[in-house]
Amino acid sequence: MHDLPGVPVGDHNLCPHVESTIVGRHGGFANKVRAQAAWVLPLPADLDLATAGPLFCGGITVFNPIIQNRIRPTDRVGVVGIGGLGHLALRFLKAWGCEVTAFSTSADKEAEARALGADHFVATRDARALAGLAGSLDLILVTVNVPLDWEAYVAALKPRGRLHVVGAVPSVTVAGFSLLGGQKSIGGSPLGSPATTATMLDFAVRKAIAPVTETFPLSKVNDALDRLRSGKARYRLVLKNDLED
Repeated sequence: MHDLPGVPVGDHNLCPHVESTIVGRHGGFANKVRAQAAWVLPLPADLDLATAGPLFCGGITVFNPIIQNRIRPTDRVGVVGIGGLGHLALRFLKAWGCEVTAFSTSADKEAEARALGADHFVATRDARALAGLAGSLDLILVTVNVPLDWEAYVAALKPRGRLHVVGAVPSVTVAGFSLLGGQKSIGGSPLGSPATTATMLDFAVRKAIAPVTETFPLSKVNDALDRLRSGKARYRLVLKNDLED
């Protein structure tokens, strides 16, 4: 990436002229893809090829905030949403050494969240449960794409705590005084740089972290899309090419 004003060298993911590889163009189901050399990384020898793909999307999306926010193993971190992004966030943060709290509107996901690494679980339909966490978390990572009770989540942060958004939420609205008193902040991030992605891959191998996936043959791609639309996918769908070149 060229040295652009306001964008440090190495932060390729923040380039204002970044272009997607397959989003918005043909090639999503291609046998071969052309990419910039800086973005092409060799996979570690011990990484399972069958589950490596989702790490380059969901994985790096939730791993990057750990690096950008300088999260320490002693920090207490909340993860909002247990889905394609959130389940990997739980696994990464637990392996990082953090005390992890999972937030979900689905109370029946508690056992699953704890198996993925959550130390605590909060069913957010109970406003009292969220209020009981006031001033306790160093970071809250928002992985959902729906409106939330933003004031309640900011209130759950410690002084200097950070609310970090990686889900495509429509808006975040918080009163200024909610941030001022505790010197709290709100931020967000896209994917991650090639260097951060390489670090994530090494960490995933070292800690045996992999996404939860369901595999479909490429010839059954419509079945995979129906599974995705149903909301029942756990948690990333992987297509395996069974078609001839």
